[in-house]
Amino acid sequence: MTPDALRDAFLRAFPGVSLVIFLAAVDQTIVATALPAIAAEMGGIERTSWILVAYLVAATCAAPIFGQLGDVFGRRRVTFLALGIFAAGCLGCVVAPNLPALVAARIIQGFGGGALLTLAQALIGEALPARERGRYQARIAGSYAFASAFGPVAGGYLSQTLGWRSIFVMLLPLAALCAVLARRLPYVAPARLGVRMRFDWLGLALFVVMVAAALIGLDRARRLDPALLPLAAGLGVLALGAGTLLLRVERAAPDPLLPLGLFADPSIWRTYAVSACVVGAQVGMISFLPVWFQTVRGLEPGPSGLMLLAMSAGGVSGAFFAGRMAAKTGFAMRWPSIFLPIGSAIWAALAVFAPGMPLVPLALLLAMVAFCTGTSFPMVQVTAQSAAGRERLGSASAGVAFSRNIGAATGTALVAAAVFAALTLTGPATTPAFQRLVAEGAGFIDTLAPEAAAVLRADLVEAFRMLFASVAALMAGGAFFAWRVPLRRV
Repeated sequence: MTPDALRDAFLRAFPGVSLVIFLAAVDQTIVATALPAIAAEMGGIERTSWILVAYLVAATCAAPIFGQLGDVFGRRRVTFLALGIFAAGCLGCVVAPNLPALVAARIIQGFGGGALLTLAQALIGEALPARERGRYQARIAGSYAFASAFGPVAGGYLSQTLGWRSIFVMLLPLAALCAVLARRLPYVAPARLGVRMRFDWLGLALFVVMVAAALIGLDRARRLDPALLPLAAGLGVLALGAGTLLLRVERAAPDPLLPLGLFADPSIWRTYAVSACVVGAQVGMISFLPVWFQTVRGLEPGPSGLMLLAMSAGGVSGAFFAGRMAAKTGFAMRWPSIFLPIGSAIWAALAVFAPGMPLVPLALLLAMVAFCTGTSFPMVQVTAQSAAGRERLGSASAGVAFSRNIGAATGTALVAAAVFAALTLTGPATTPAFQRLVAEGAGFIDTLAPEAAAVLRADLVEAFRMLFASVAALMAGGAFFAWRVPLRRV
């Protein structure tokens, strides 16, 4: 198939690729609002976080595996396998009799979801010229943004009206529709056609241990519960040890799970660093911003949701702008290099002025800073794929997924540490009150005496300045690495 014919065939199939991305992305957000309903039926609200953590660990581990499988066996064929795994996980969640079974099903589902994200991103790089990829990666960013907005709303509504199991039932016909649309994907001969693959089982085992220990440790650490900190530290040591052994094994493996040559390329590893910093800032902010809106600014959940919607719209606009400009000029990392410093400056200004700023200017600034963030999303994929070349396309796409997941977990832990540290300095009683506030929602403040509620709000105003400051620092880190990516034009 000629390049033009391949491009035309892919564009006809692109709605299916977008739906695959949406399916995998919405599964990460739709379950969060159902956790209280799951806890009410199965018990153990303190253990329901494993439903989210299990999915994240499995998705992160799936990325390099399916990136490599796609390079060897062809991405179209492997996409059907990933959809089958995802559907099996959904079905397991529907029939799960208890919490351990549900967590196990979420591991299967996360494995399929992580595979789908990696394969869909690589499909774009496989079928389109480098300059055009940014435009379609921007559309993928739009699918992410829609999933972020749609998922919590749909999850809350379904769990309230039809029960939480209906969430996973709804995902099954979506997976079937993805399989139908995936049949329209053009066949592309694998980049490593005819190469005998010797799968790196030892590398996989060490990678799973490293990722699981790191992500679970970060999840425990971000709670800043003194009783959990020794466990988090032990998991951190385990992750470091497994990572050190993994590097040794991968250097000697004939067909390594993680091609270390990718990480030696400064255009690739610095691009991954941009992704980790920016996604860490974004997820860390979104984790705490609704609490800030409802406690410091006194907004109801509806208006605070509109503020987050403004951020989603800004992020999508930034992604589309960067994708269009990359297609027109060929410059990719130029746009995050320009806009990420602006975003960092806005977050730093909000650390000072946000508590008393009128809502309309605040919403505009949040949309503007999300625009700055959005310019990096398509450009990270385009740059990493261009630097890697076709034979390592799947591995490069998997590396982006890995950097995003690790960045999200690390960024959330760092932002939480900054906020809790600031709370600790305000007084010994503030941190336990804030922990209850996060667990029980803004209604917790209504249970306090008026004087105690006023004191807590005043303490939160000062402590939450660290939320904006820490996010500004992470964004500045992303800007630093964006400026230092050698590959500027694709």
